[in-house]
Amino acid sequence: MIEVIVIGSGTGVPSIRRAGPSICMKAEAQTLLIDSAAGTLRQLVKAGIPYDSLDIILYTHLHPDHVGEFVPFVFATHYLPGYNRSSPVMVIACEGFGEFYRALKQAFGEWVEPRPGTLVFEEIPRGIKTAMQIPPFTIRSAPAIHTSQSLSYRVETPDGKSVVFSGDTDFCEDLIDLAQGADLLVSECSAPEGHKIPGHLTPSEAGKIAQQAGVRRLLLTHLYPNCDEHDLITPCSEVYKGPVIIAEDFMRLVF
Repeated sequence: MIEVIVIGSGTGVPSIRRAGPSICMKAEAQTLLIDSAAGTLRQLVKAGIPYDSLDIILYTHLHPDHVGEFVPFVFATHYLPGYNRSSPVMVIACEGFGEFYRALKQAFGEWVEPRPGTLVFEEIPRGIKTAMQIPPFTIRSAPAIHTSQSLSYRVETPDGKSVVFSGDTDFCEDLIDLAQGADLLVSECSAPEGHKIPGHLTPSEAGKIAQQAGVRRLLLTHLYPNCDEHDLITPCSEVYKGPVIIAEDFMRLVF
């Protein structure tokens, strides 16, 4: 069984309805977090997910609305007995994350130095596709069209189920390849139809990717506030014939 929990369905624009982007996935007794906007730790608490239960954190790129809670997370791991985890959290991120973290440590000093055994890092070089065996999962990545470092991820379970996370991206053939036959595509959909933002997707573009990839269901997230004033389902469903779901904070999908 896979459970996907929407921690934040919004963007960097403040919204009462939607927190900044973050998605949680639970499977095989493991908990993964994909991106962590500012405020994600509190959102996790509200969702009933202990912050010391995170096994893997995937970062799609280094924009502030996707990595804003990294410093608070590292800082919070120093809190004892609140952080009771004994095994390290694996942080997988794009090329440049190490340099980014070194700058944070220069700014915040020892407060963001992880305790020994707390974090393990894996940095993915830009512009290539990868496949990593991180038992019990296979985690694949592909370049996304947003920044030069941006990534999309596919998480596969031992029983053959898969979830794909687009991250921020424009229409992207690599994402179509990565998402082939996935049980769920979690796709950004930053702008309503007719309001295209370069580097991001509209509903019809997300639907086209989902249709060409043959995914079983599509979850639209990373919604700017004006998305709530428009119909996202109809233009998406005109090109994608599977179920389309509009993300809301704390929504849970189980399959």
